[in-house]
Amino acid sequence: MQMDLDPQETAEWLESLEAVIRAKGHERADYLVRRLSTSSRYVNTVPTAEEPPYPGDLELEERIAAYDRWNAAAMVTRGSKLGLGGHMATYASAAWLYEVGFNHFFHGADDQVYFQGHASPGVYARAFLEGRLSEERLDNFRRETLGGLSSYPHPRAMPDFWQFPTVSMGLGPLNAVYQARFNRYLHNRGIKDTSSGHVWAFLGDGEMDEPEATAALTLAAREGLDNLTFVINCNLQRLDGPVRGNTRIVRELESVFSGAGWNVVKALWGAEWDPLLESDELVARLDAVPDGQFQTFAASDGAYIRQHLFEGIETSLTDEELRRVVGGSRAGHEPRKVYAAYRRALDTKGVPTVVLVQTVKGWTLGAGVEARNANHQMKKLTQEEFRVMGERLGLPVPSLDGELPPYLHPGPDSPEVRYLAARRAELGGPIPRRTVTPSGLDVPSAPFAALAKGSKQPVATTMAFVRLVKDLMKDPATGRRWVPIVPDEARTFGMESLFPTAKIYSPHGQRYDAVDRDLLLAYREAADGQILIEGITEAGSMSSFTAAATSYATHGEPMIPFYIFYSMFGWQRTGDQMWALADQLGRGFLIGATAGRTTMTGEGLQHADGHSQLLASANPACLSYDPAFAYEVGVIVREGLRRMYGQAGEDVFYYLTVYNEPLPQPAMPEGVEEGIVRGMYRFSEGGGEAHLLASGTAIHWALEAQRLLAEEHGVGVDVWSVTSWSELRRDAMSTGGVPYVKQALAGTHGPIVAVSDWMRAVPDQISPWIERPWTSLGTDGFGLSDTREAVREHFGVDPRSIVEAVLKAGK
Repeated sequence: MQMDLDPQETAEWLESLEAVIRAKGHERADYLVRRLSTSSRYVNTVPTAEEPPYPGDLELEERIAAYDRWNAAAMVTRGSKLGLGGHMATYASAAWLYEVGFNHFFHGADDQVYFQGHASPGVYARAFLEGRLSEERLDNFRRETLGGLSSYPHPRAMPDFWQFPTVSMGLGPLNAVYQARFNRYLHNRGIKDTSSGHVWAFLGDGEMDEPEATAALTLAAREGLDNLTFVINCNLQRLDGPVRGNTRIVRELESVFSGAGWNVVKALWGAEWDPLLESDELVARLDAVPDGQFQTFAASDGAYIRQHLFEGIETSLTDEELRRVVGGSRAGHEPRKVYAAYRRALDTKGVPTVVLVQTVKGWTLGAGVEARNANHQMKKLTQEEFRVMGERLGLPVPSLDGELPPYLHPGPDSPEVRYLAARRAELGGPIPRRTVTPSGLDVPSAPFAALAKGSKQPVATTMAFVRLVKDLMKDPATGRRWVPIVPDEARTFGMESLFPTAKIYSPHGQRYDAVDRDLLLAYREAADGQILIEGITEAGSMSSFTAAATSYATHGEPMIPFYIFYSMFGWQRTGDQMWALADQLGRGFLIGATAGRTTMTGEGLQHADGHSQLLASANPACLSYDPAFAYEVGVIVREGLRRMYGQAGEDVFYYLTVYNEPLPQPAMPEGVEEGIVRGMYRFSEGGGEAHLLASGTAIHWALEAQRLLAEEHGVGVDVWSVTSWSELRRDAMSTGGVPYVKQALAGTHGPIVAVSDWMRAVPDQISPWIERPWTSLGTDGFGLSDTREAVREHFGVDPRSIVEAVLKAGK
């Protein structure tokens, strides 16, 4: 707190406010304080008199923006004839927010831009003007089977164009924060100089209701991410109506971001408001008018505005002028205002910035669309509406006699196209653009050889994986590229041994003496730390994983992330982010630790995972495995490194479930590598009268059942290790020949009993290709807290239950 230079005056002011509280209450005192505060008044942060000179040719930029507005609306309207839909109003309100960025701020080589998903037609329209997209591709908007344009930013659908998927609202802002943080991580670890890059996230005010949208604001401020700017388009409307019908979303967002430690820049009013805002009374009224009412002002005539907003306030404006100014003069529609706000954001150091820009949703699309509740669902304009829009934008519109509006282009040699090409060239090339530079990584062999030898002491597969990665991180060539990510339970997974050597990333280093500093495995933070311990946030951890998993494309630096978490809190809790990861073509290892419905003793229902393998199997980009032994973990990780980080660089990621139950780890038998990778192999022959297919920790129950069947019933069975039920299914569905599961079982006979620590639907994935008696045992239902033995008996997956299933199947 600043030193009080005049305590007596302060005391007098406080006495006055206390008197107001006694007489009128706290609300009146709060109102007076807000009126006196210049930082929180409902006005522009950068007054017109303080705006920097505009660096571009405004006349040319206005014509470029007009073409982009027209073509975005034309593209959606033309597509609507096929019922494909699309959105026009979002980009119409935000056009200048993007145009100013394209012309003056977005650096093609260094910056990363998260475009608002519903504004994608405007980004396509801009690329069309640049010559990057043809009319044919615009006409195939939302027709991806014809090689057209994806509905929203989808890197998997357009891998040379979009960098970030953003239309699963809330994930864009969350991922943008962690992307900016990961950029600093790369810089501080000496992997890449990212100091000149900036992360821009364009968001909607309604989108900020998503809890993920504001989940990481304090992280951004705490780490001083001045390489990050949020631009929130405050058109005061969400999908069905006002964002805050009875309050003010701009005021709310200002409080949220400033309270979190961000720099807040407001760009609310256009230049025509300047004389009006000289009235303190009008400023106070604007601060008090709820969004629902202000939306009504934007769609009303001057007489209504004069009666309901200006009553008692002198103004020389006519009713028509009031309609024009109050109805549409917004900072977001004026490039000078937008430029001034962006410049202030980038000139502010030490903290991230949010720019709150006020616009009218559907701006320039006509009175039937602008500020209307239903404009999010308006998919087309009539030819008459296009004619009016063309006149308003000053475009050379040809005859509109046809059924559909034409695309407009000034020509490849026009001043407009030459100008935008020059601006993009100076800023480092086109945006958005996604580029991938192949860079295969060599994989060391020694750590995998150690796992193949097995272990005399019981070891949990969770610990086997951690030991493997610890050894891989020591490799001189690729070790620094590993990115361990954990949501604040590293000790649960046996990762504390990494603290002293790899250290925990913190841009501030370690400013305190750790309480365990005298211990061998002391907690260590460092600016160049390798481990990302994200606190208790699975959503934040997934965002870090996404940033690292896509670094090969966003930075040309392949990183190898592994995110280890309680398996119950992965696909179930952050599955949306895992689908976005697939969309963004991420590569890396997701590790569902302490897996299984019966393996987590004492934790109970919400920790007992019996279904994540089923959820993971639904994602086409995910290769999901449930290894039983340490050597299987090694083979799968080695194969994953080859597929994801070899010269081919496949756009897949791996999900491995590992267990916290220490068990014997045998040496790897000869010739099983192919079976491990493809999904199954025979681990123990016992006579072949029946076959036990087991995955993960369940193979130990199957082996015990094999012994009991032989000793007590004289029945000899074989035990098979199934490393991936879902990969067996995918192979069977896609192969044109004999599925691998049939190849593996060829020459065998007798019934099959499948068992796992998962619900029966997991092994049942392969049952259509088993042409003999099939029985599956699993852990359907809710998890229970008890001993492992008791819970396994309850679910009917213990060795005795397996024995009974085999005997019954053999009758």
